[in-house]
Amino acid sequence: MTLKIRADEMMPYLDEIFPQVRGMFGIDRLDEELLVMRLLSQDAHLRPGGTVSGPAMFSLADVSAYVATLARIGREPLTVTTHCSIDFMRKPAAGVDVLAEARVLKLGRSLSVTDVLLFSEGEAKPLAHASLTYAIPPRRG
Repeated sequence: MTLKIRADEMMPYLDEIFPQVRGMFGIDRLDEELLVMRLLSQDAHLRPGGTVSGPAMFSLADVSAYVATLARIGREPLTVTTHCSIDFMRKPAAGVDVLAEARVLKLGRSLSVTDVLLFSEGEAKPLAHASLTYAIPPRRG
């Protein structure tokens, strides 16, 4: 499937439609097979002990699934999360960004199902695994 929004277009588009997350994320790779997105770690994302918090990792997984879906369906900002399941498996490494590898497993007319693995940058073992479903708004006319 050909992407409808390229990597160089995605962050400006995300800034436009979702300004609340401006400056939180970056895209390392976006193609037909894989999205690699990063949480640009900031003090606001840390929990006691200096590691990235669970809510920050959840945000990365959720935004990654949203971006992976939008890249395939085009500019449909009202695409929304309808399901998320996340398993936290390891503590993130301190002082490094968290990376998400998102793969769209199924893309239908009304739903998108995405699998996301989260990693500390430079680490091979995943921190968390998430499965997300997004509802895609009906196409008009």
